[in-house]
Amino acid sequence: MIVALILCLGTTNISAQTAAHKLGRGLAAMTCGVMELPGTMISETREKGALGLPVGLALGLGRIVTRELVGVYEFLTAPFPVPTGFAPILKPEYPWDYFR
Repeated sequence: MIVALILCLGTTNISAQTAAHKLGRGLAAMTCGVMELPGTMISETREKGALGLPVGLALGLGRIVTRELVGVYEFLTAPFPVPTGFAPILKPEYPWDYFR
């Protein structure tokens, strides 16, 4: 973990997406992945009305697992620009972005 942190802080990429940003995004996904449940319910309710609650519940449960696994992947691969330019894999980028 120390090596990954040193590699992330030692990069000189000037774009908005950096190794440090990817590391933080991975850490956020691993620790806050449960926010997918209420976030997806809110998002689906905005789109579908009352039908969004049960649909959001089902989708949110599945997305918790996805967010957690992608978080581990982004955390471990933070020093490497994969996908190209450290781009986020999931949308929204952070689990709390549903609440904006």
